[in-house]
Amino acid sequence: MTMERVTLRIPKQQIEEVEQMVETGEFPNRSEAIRSAVREMLNEQDGEYNSRRRTERSWAKV
Repeated sequence: MTMERVTLRIPKQQIEEVEQMVETGEFPNRSEAIRSAVREMLNEQDGEYNSRRRTERSWAKV
């Protein structure tokens, strides 16, 4: 998998919280913590999309 560099601005408090997760060993570094959050968001969106599709198609089963 190729990685691209993305620059973003995040409130200081949120970065401090991410740093704390790194310090406690929950993540190896900030980048992995943020990648994990993005994966979680995408998985959640995918689940909502699939749920909507099932609902939308439910009429076809009647």
